[in-house]
Amino acid sequence: MLSPLATGVCAGLGAAGAAGLTAGGCAYAALWPGSRIFGAAMIAPRRPQEFALTFDDGPNPDWTPKLLDALADFELKATFFMLGSRAEAQPELVRRVVAEGHLIGNHSWSHPNLALTAAVVVREELTKTKDAIEQISGSPVLLFRPPFGARRPVVFRIARSLGMTPVLWNAMTSDWSDPSAERIAAKLAAKAERLWRRGTAVNMVLHDGGHLEPTADRGPSVAAVRLLAERFSGARRFVTLDAWLDAREAQQAGTPA
Repeated sequence: MLSPLATGVCAGLGAAGAAGLTAGGCAYAALWPGSRIFGAAMIAPRRPQEFALTFDDGPNPDWTPKLLDALADFELKATFFMLGSRAEAQPELVRRVVAEGHLIGNHSWSHPNLALTAAVVVREELTKTKDAIEQISGSPVLLFRPPFGARRPVVFRIARSLGMTPVLWNAMTSDWSDPSAERIAAKLAAKAERLWRRGTAVNMVLHDGGHLEPTADRGPSVAAVRLLAERFSGARRFVTLDAWLDAREAQQAGTPA
């Protein structure tokens, strides 16, 4: 049975967008990170020694500072896919992220389902976010991750026309709703280990913010980051996603876990 999000995507794409696809195939094309049907995105190269921590939906005034403290304790760098509306509301936090050596990507302005959003609005969402983050941070925004991973061909075309590489992921769990840091870390560690055994780097998603609540409780996610860092920081090389922009294999490596 398709999820409500997947059902909405398939219905919203209509006959033209879903031509030749079953309902399940439509959901796969629009939502599954490993699908290339609606366009290729960067996921991870065949570099099993590397680990990219990424965080979506911030910045969060309550939890992003605690996350930055945790990363600093382990001397790790990460990639933050920020919502433009949140970045505009927290400019000092945006500047702190950059000052501490982390990378910022574009996660849209308001977190819509871009598979169902008119192209003119998609461009507005991405352009407004890119302009705001660049003005605040003084650094170019080179990466874009669609909310929910939802896309159709025009979404990635617009992102690339704005000078951004689309990015998805290969390791994620429901950290936004799981109250157990230990369970979050264990699930993600298991996925990471499987990917490394396949010879693939890890592009892991957690959340420092929430698209419905600016100060969403991300205590379990931050605690899970500490557990993951304790387990892997000496064994793997943590990178920001710009390290993979020149890797040919990074367009897609294996099936997301």
